[in-house]
Amino acid sequence: MALIEIDNLSVHFDAGDRIVKAVQEVSLKVDARESYGLVGESGSGKSTILRAICGLAPISGGSIRIGGEPLKTPRGKGFSARVQMVFQDPYSSLHPRHTIDSTLAEPLAIHGVGDTDRRVVQALKDVALDPKFRFRYPHQLSGGQRQRVAIARALMLQPEILLLDEPTSALDASVQAETLNLLNRLRAERGLTFLMVSHDLAVIDHMCDRVLVMQHGRAVEELARADLAAARMQTDYARTLFEASADRLLDTA
Repeated sequence: MALIEIDNLSVHFDAGDRIVKAVQEVSLKVDARESYGLVGESGSGKSTILRAICGLAPISGGSIRIGGEPLKTPRGKGFSARVQMVFQDPYSSLHPRHTIDSTLAEPLAIHGVGDTDRRVVQALKDVALDPKFRFRYPHQLSGGQRQRVAIARALMLQPEILLLDEPTSALDASVQAETLNLLNRLRAERGLTFLMVSHDLAVIDHMCDRVLVMQHGRAVEELARADLAAARMQTDYARTLFEASADRLLDTA
């Protein structure tokens, strides 16, 4: 049984004078410990799928199951202990007036988990940050350091699944590579399952076992990593994305 099962998912938004069909009848399955990518241009619906899983976007049709169980609305503590999301912009996703210590301790307090001091220090070490960062504020950290804090926060409750919404697109190239390598290491060490969004096939190639190419809210084509590396695309759109990322694919191979 797949850990994440999405069947004929549709997400529609009321834009006043029209209905925006952000996602249209998309289906996918992600196995436990797999890293699965969603790729496509801006507006393709890939991030909306992650938001629908988290309950941040309305499900207009279809279903989402985690571990064979349909998701409840609202999601509740059980969901957040099992599934966490890392957002694109590490600055806006961290409260500017909370120290890193407060940010990391908050999910533990909400879920009644003790041993806070040790867990916070260990979380920083796990993402290769010195414990001295504990009492700093987000504006005192670099973009890459802030994203490491965001990753540490997502891992505080030891979830099975990380939803990664363009987690490195706001970072420069060198920091991006470091962050991707960190995520790969954490997945291997903790047996995590990733569902990752990117507009860049080079990032997906570096991170994911399989990828679903999306366009205008619809699934276009699913590719295994071997098919991606060998440029075995069946659709013109997937090939266009591949060609746009070809140099970076070679760099990360």
